[in-house]
Amino acid sequence: MAVLANQKHDAGSASSTGVSAPSGFTPIRACLFDMDGLLINTEDLYTLCSDIVLTKYGRPRLPWSVKAQLMGIPGSSNGDTFHNWAQLPISREQYKKEQSEQHEIHFPECKPLPGVEKLLTDLNSAKNIAGLSVHIALASSSEKRNYDMKTSRPGTKAVLELIPAEHRVLGDDPRIQQGRGKPAPDIYLLALQSINSYLPDGTPKIEPHECLVFEDSVLGVEAGRRAGMRVAWVPHLGLAAELKGKEREVLAGRTEIFPIGNDEQRGTIDDGWAEQLVSLEDFPYERYGIIPH
Repeated sequence: MAVLANQKHDAGSASSTGVSAPSGFTPIRACLFDMDGLLINTEDLYTLCSDIVLTKYGRPRLPWSVKAQLMGIPGSSNGDTFHNWAQLPISREQYKKEQSEQHEIHFPECKPLPGVEKLLTDLNSAKNIAGLSVHIALASSSEKRNYDMKTSRPGTKAVLELIPAEHRVLGDDPRIQQGRGKPAPDIYLLALQSINSYLPDGTPKIEPHECLVFEDSVLGVEAGRRAGMRVAWVPHLGLAAELKGKEREVLAGRTEIFPIGNDEQRGTIDDGWAEQLVSLEDFPYERYGIIPH
């Protein structure tokens, strides 16, 4: 099941072959993936770690009404929004320390979400309807240390390694300027650059409008839209319920959760460049001009 924005758009730049996908867009040549809450079940584990500390001090569990305001914002799990709600009897430094201890315990439990392994496997051998190979990359805000903990389970590590190491961009990559995390487009443009730099000689470079971003967070969707890419939004069921009625703004990258300026980079309501999916199972390849093998 998908929520697809009405396609009131100019399909934009034509592909080098002049071929269009069934939707009227250029066939996809690159799929760029977020990780936390999209490929692996970290959102549930982040909530678990928060709840363990909260309940230890007699506070209520973290509700989605608060969590939705924290997702994707650097430092927000220990910021004003969280602490104004939590009213914990400990310092922020102590909370951060106890959170980190819980992360070290629970991050190694991370598992791939339904449909992920099949999707990545399919895409690794897929071509688009113009006959060009489809490439994949990772664009995760997780820093390397946390990435290693989250992928330490052998089964999880094997699935993430379906994405080539040279195409994995993490949040502490020195090529990303300080303060330019999502919703800025930089990490997705860098992930595309990592693919283009390894294309065989004579292969035309992949343009942003030939990319499909996979995201679970609202700010991640906005980052993809700002990069000039199409977006598949696959939110946690809890986040989807919290944002019911606001889907069109999310898909356009226009929620105003974390303003960064340059509003001309964002999409417009119902422009057709983004859609909402319930999960990564039974992915609609044909809608993006992709032929899995």
